[in-house]
This record gives sequence, structure tokens and C-alpha cells, in this order.
Amino acid sequence: MFYWNVGGEKVINCQHFLPYLSKTPRISIEYVMDVRDFSKAKYTAILSDIHLCEEEPVNLRYPLWKKYKTREFFIDEEFKSFLGMLHKKTRGEPIELVLNGDIFDFDSVTSFPEMPPYQVTWLERHRGLHPQAEKSEFKIRKILNDHPVWTEALRWFLRQGHRAIFVIGNHDLELHFLNVQQAICDILNLPEELKDNVRFTEWFYISNKDTLIEHGNQYDPYCMAQDPVNPYILSFNRIEVRVPFGNLATRYLVNGMGFFNPHIDTNYLMSAGEYVKFFFRYIIKAQPLLMITWIWSATVILFQSFIDRLRPPMKDPLTAEDKVEFIAKKANASPRMVRELKDLFVAPVNSNPLLMLQELWLDRAFLVVLMFFLILQLFVFIKAVYEISFFWMFIPLFVFLPFFIFYSKSISSSVVEFKEPREKILNLASMIAKVHRVIYGHTHLARHEIIGAVEHLNSGTWSPAFEDLECTKPIGEKTFVWIEPSAEDENIREATLKVFEKGEEKPLSSSKLLGGYTHPA
Repeated sequence: MFYWNVGGEKVINCQHFLPYLSKTPRISIEYVMDVRDFSKAKYTAILSDIHLCEEEPVNLRYPLWKKYKTREFFIDEEFKSFLGMLHKKTRGEPIELVLNGDIFDFDSVTSFPEMPPYQVTWLERHRGLHPQAEKSEFKIRKILNDHPVWTEALRWFLRQGHRAIFVIGNHDLELHFLNVQQAICDILNLPEELKDNVRFTEWFYISNKDTLIEHGNQYDPYCMAQDPVNPYILSFNRIEVRVPFGNLATRYLVNGMGFFNPHIDTNYLMSAGEYVKFFFRYIIKAQPLLMITWIWSATVILFQSFIDRLRPPMKDPLTAEDKVEFIAKKANASPRMVRELKDLFVAPVNSNPLLMLQELWLDRAFLVVLMFFLILQLFVFIKAVYEISFFWMFIPLFVFLPFFIFYSKSISSSVVEFKEPREKILNLASMIAKVHRVIYGHTHLARHEIIGAVEHLNSGTWSPAFEDLECTKPIGEKTFVWIEPSAEDENIREATLKVFEKGEEKPLSSSKLLGGYTHPA
């Protein structure tokens, strides 16, 4: 349990804290900590990237429109069965369930209240509400109301005496808002003595002093939170959570292009030829003006990302150390670990405007517009002196075309490059946290391998990812990491990457295991 001392008044409930945060963003806050000890755990289950979102109604005219978001592909019943299996597996002994980031997908929520008590802009009505406290609370309540089975399953699991730790990822950065955390606790409706069994950590968690658990987005420049210790920025006199470039792309681009599934890279990272084929096969009838949607959406992403990069994080120097200590306590770490792990972060992609232009294809759009403008100016100048046909314009256009094609083919997205764990970061992170095992999520790629001196696992994903737009070819399996005492020595825990299927667990086959490492059980 913890509370805030705001202006001399004891504030326990996050709802009571919110007015202070919104009206006086520079107010001094005293952190008063009494955090339950989570430092020891016998059994730990880690899963990530569930991407719970609102329910998308079936589009009768265009049934493939955001089909992956329809109730048909909800994982609620599987999650309920999964928690039941875990409880049975340990015969009721306490389990530490680590929900390792992107459990909720705030970025894909496009609903808004029918009679909102706050201003909703035209952009928000078409692309989703901004990441502001009261709007983020609406989104989490919408998500959980659309997933009653999932919510009831977690409530039952916690009532059995187990605990749940939410590690914040890049798609659920709005969990930083205290009223959002409070809304989740309110909906779970736990008895007073069990409320402290739910915890939210900023970006990492250390389990039993032997395992560092991170979502992993802090090492991906496209999705890293610039400052998870101080996540808030002041945007036009409103407090928001700073959203990374990759998540802005989901909000402003993918939310308006419903035939692209954001849960699989190959569905939206294509060559120019593949985009053309995809357009004529699926999109032309529903969105014939898709090019206009792309241009204005990409422009908004570029502008928003660049402006947010320049906005300083909201800080209070009087409580800076208290905040670091509070983050450390929740994560079973020391303040020094918090600061040193933060130093491992990569630079955000919005520090490189050219790279953002290339990822959004705006560089090629700019070249085409510039070339047409220059050719038109040349034609007008020559025509003022000589009487020439309009078709002469095509000569410089054809000369420009090979250079444009060569440039386009030389540009490749580097998004996939950051899906691979880097040995240096893994080794440093394990040394800082004083552990021998590091577990990530984020990439959606299940892994178990030894990199350098570190045992590395990735818990994979439970997201609705499909090879085809018709959602008939699912990619991946429902994987999770299970940590339990070794059969030889109960003081040493071993980690296994498993798959949950048809109510049962089983080891993930080596043919489907990226990294190919099998732990000597």
C-alpha cells in the first residue's frame, strides 16, 4: 500500500489524486511507501503481448475490415483455462503472474463516449482519444467491459491468493496514469486484503532475485518510451503520456486503414509492388482514396512525433529520488539499478527525422511532388519562349523515373532489425540486475537461448496475428514462460518456454523455437 502527500493532504485513492495532477502539474508530491514484499517467488508465469482491445463490430459491407479485432478472435476463454491450469499445476501454492507488457492495446481503441464530459476533437473521433488521464480511463473501462470473461478469470485467480504484476509496455503506456490503474483495481473488485496483490511497474521487474523481466521496447527506437520514470508531458496545457513513433503510427495510420493487421509486420511492411497488389485485391472498393488517407495520416504522425520529442518531461526535482526509490521498490530492485537500466535505453527514432520520413514513405512522396513541380516550372518557362506540346513534359519524367526506382529499392525498413536481442545489452542488464536470466516480450517471437553468459527467453504473443487478411492462418501459438524450482535443487529455479493449447501445457517444439535452445531439465 502507498499514498501521496499532496500539499499536506493525504491522498490514497488515485481518483482523488487526479485533480491535483491536472490542475497543478508542478506541485510537489511526497511519496509515502509501504509496498508489500514481492521479492520471493517459488513459481512464476510470464506472458506478454495479449493486446486486449475493444470489440470491433462485424462490418457487413466489408467483412474483412479489422476482422482481427472482432469477438471471434478473443482469447478470453483460453486465458481463463490457462489460469485454471496454473492453479491446478501448483496445487494452490502461490503463483506470481507477470503480465509483461502490451496486455492492453490502448492505441487501437477508437471508441469515445456518446456524451463526453471533455472535448473530443475531429482527429480523436476518427483515430482514437488522446493519451490523457480521463480519456485513458474511458479506454481501459471500454476494454475490460468488452472482455468480461478475461476480467472474471483474473479476478478468480487473484482471489485464490496468487498475485499479478503488470509490466508496462509500449502499447499500454497509459497504465502510467494512476486513475487507469485504479480503474483496473475497481473492476477486479478484490477484497481489501488482496488489493496489494496487483502491482504496476514502470518497465521492468526482478523476480526472486534470479530473473529480470522487461517488455523490451526500451531497446527498440521505434517503440521506446523516452522517459518511463517521468512519462508525462504538457501538451497545450493538458497532461499526456508521451507516445512513441511506432504507436503513433498505429493510432493515426493503421486505425484508419482497417485492412492492415498491426500484429504482424509483414502485413504492413511491404514493397511498392506488394502494396499495389494488396490495394487492388482488398482495398480499392472500400477505400479508393487510400493515398489521401495515407498522406494526411503520415503527416500527422511526423508532426506529432517531432513535437513530442521536443517537449520536456514533467519533473519535480524535490521528489525525483523518492520517485526512483518508489519504482525500485515495486520492481524488487535498488534505486541504482533503476538509473543504470535506464542508461541502457536506445535513442528514439524521432531524433532522426529522415528515418521517420523513410518509414512513412513521405520521402518518396516528397520526391515525386518535387519532381512534378520542377518539371511543370520548366515546361511553363520553355512554353513562354517556344510553342511546345504538353507531352514534352514526359521526357524529363522518364529520365527521373529510373533514379527514383533505384532510390526506392535502396530504402528498406529497419523495424525488423530491432527484433533481435543484442548480446551487449543482455549482458549489461543481467549484470546490473544481478541475475542470470533475462525475459523479454515485444517482438512476438518465442525464444529460448543462451546469448553470451545470459539465459534469454521471449514469452511470445497471444495477439490475433494472421498470415492472411481473412484470418484463417494464425501465426504462432499461445506461448508463455514458466519458472519453477529445479528437481535437483529447490533453491535453484529453471525456466521453460511452453505452449498452451486445448487446456493443456506442453513444451514448445524445437522446430518452432527461435534460438533453438532446450534447457537441460
